[in-house]
Amino acid sequence: MRLFKGFFIVLAGLFIFITILSLFIPSKLMVTRAVVINAPAGKVFNEINNLQNWKHWQPVFISDSAKIKFNVSVDGISNSCEWDSKGKKNTVEIKNKSANSISAILKRTGENDVQNTISILPLADSNQVQAEWNVLIRLKWYPWEKFYGIFIEKISGQGYEDALNSLKSYAENN
Repeated sequence: MRLFKGFFIVLAGLFIFITILSLFIPSKLMVTRAVVINAPAGKVFNEINNLQNWKHWQPVFISDSAKIKFNVSVDGISNSCEWDSKGKKNTVEIKNKSANSISAILKRTGENDVQNTISILPLADSNQVQAEWNVLIRLKWYPWEKFYGIFIEKISGQGYEDALNSLKSYAENN
C-alpha cells in the first residue's frame, strides 16, 4: 500500500509539473510560408480568390477534387466548399477579401478552426509577386496539445510550402 501511495504521489506531481510547464507555451502559433512567382499579380490573385481554382494547385484539392462540393455564388465565384477526409468533415470558407489577399477559415470536425491568410504582394520594378501564406493556429490549454504545438510548424509547414510551390508552377506555366 505504501509503494502504491508513493507511486501515485510521484505520478500526480509529474502531471502537475507538466501542466504548469505547458502554461508557458503560447496558445497561438503562426506558420508562414512564401514563394516568389514570375506572373502578374492579377493572374495569381485569381487563383486564390476562387476556391474552384484551388484544384489547379492546392494538393488537397487536386487529390480530392471529385469529392469536394463547392458552393458557388451568383457571380460564379466559390467562397466555400466542403469534403470528407478520413471520416471527418472539412470546410473552407473565405471570410474576407481585399485587393491583394484573402482570409479563409478551415474547419475540421473535432479540431480547432485554423485561420488562413494568403497575400499576393507585387515586387517593385518587376513582373514578379510574392505569395505569402500565414496560418494562425489556436491551441487548447491541454498539456498534450501545447506540446504538440511545439512541432506543428514542422509538421504542417511543409504542406503549405508544397501548395505555394504548386501555385507557382501553375501560374508560371499556364
